[in-house]
Amino acid sequence: MQTREDDWTSYMAIRAAWLSFVGGRTQGEIASQLGVSPAKVHRLIAHAQKAGYVKFQVDGRPMECLQLEKELSHYFSLTNCIIAPDLGGGDDEAVLRAIAVSASQFLTGLLTGAHVTRLGVGMGRTLTAAVESLPKTARSDLEIMSICGSLTRTLAANPYDIVQKMQERTGGIGYYLPVPYFAENLDEKAMFLTQRSVQDLMARARQSDAFLIGIGSVENEGHLVQRGMISKQEQEELMSCGAVCDLMGRFLTIEGELAPDPLGDCAVGLHFDEVRGRRVIALVGGESKVDATLAALRTGVITDLVADETLARALSSRVGLQLAQSA
Repeated sequence: MQTREDDWTSYMAIRAAWLSFVGGRTQGEIASQLGVSPAKVHRLIAHAQKAGYVKFQVDGRPMECLQLEKELSHYFSLTNCIIAPDLGGGDDEAVLRAIAVSASQFLTGLLTGAHVTRLGVGMGRTLTAAVESLPKTARSDLEIMSICGSLTRTLAANPYDIVQKMQERTGGIGYYLPVPYFAENLDEKAMFLTQRSVQDLMARARQSDAFLIGIGSVENEGHLVQRGMISKQEQEELMSCGAVCDLMGRFLTIEGELAPDPLGDCAVGLHFDEVRGRRVIALVGGESKVDATLAALRTGVITDLVADETLARALSSRVGLQLAQSA
C-alpha cells in the first residue's frame, strides 16, 4: 500500500530527475533548489531510474556490433540478434548493464505490440537485470507464465524469478509454477506433475505467444551453482559427462545434444522441445558463457538472441575455428 512518505519520495525523485536529465543541473545545484543534501539527490535520481520514471535509449549500435549481429544471425538462422556494446572494464556488472539496456529496448517493442498477450518466462540473473530496466507500460491484458519451477530444492523463493518483477513493470497478471526447478528424484517429479494446478499452469504456459529465457552454465559462476540449485557433486557429474549448458533445466553438450545425466530428467517445467518452432528469445552475457551459448544455439530452438559484444566475439571466433577445421 502506497504511503504518504512513498508519495513524497516519488514526487521528489521525479522533480530531481527532471532537473538532472532535462534541466542539465548538477547534483549540487539540485540539492540547493530542493533543500536537501547532494547525497539525497543521488538517492532520489537512483530511485527515479529504478522505479521506471526515467526512460532513455541510445539509438543505433557500433559498426562492429552490427557486423557480429549479421554474422551470427546468418550462421544460426536467427530472426533477431542484438549485440550490446562492450562497456569496458570486463566486470560482470558492466556486461549486465549493457545487456539489460539492449534487452529492455527490444522487449519494450515486443510488449507494446498487441500480438503478445501471453509470455512464458524463465529465470536468471540476466533476465532479472533486463526486466528491472524495462520502463513501466500499461499491459493489464498480459499474462506472464512461469515455464519452469519457481522454487529452489529447499522450497525457498528464487530471487532471480522474474514473474513478479515483470508484473510490476507491465501491470499484467503473473502465474508462478509452485514447484522446485529440479525435483529430488523422478518419483517426486511425478508427484508434482499429478497436481491439477501444475498441469493447468504448464498447459497454459505451452500456449504462450513468445518465450523469454536465459542460458545457464554449469561453471562455478553459473546461476545453478551460485544459488545452490545443484550440489557440488551434481556439478562434477554434469561436467564429467560433457554438459556445458542449462537450457530450461535440461543439460546440453557442446554439440547441442542432451547430456547423458539423469538430473535433467528431474527438471519440473517445459522442455525446450515443447517450444521448438515458436518465438524463443534468449538473453545471455559474459565470455564465460561461450560454450553454453553455442550449445543452446545448436539446438535450433532459439529464434532471437540478445548478448554482449565480448561474448559475441568469442562465439564468432569459436564458430570460425570450427568451420576452418571442417573445411
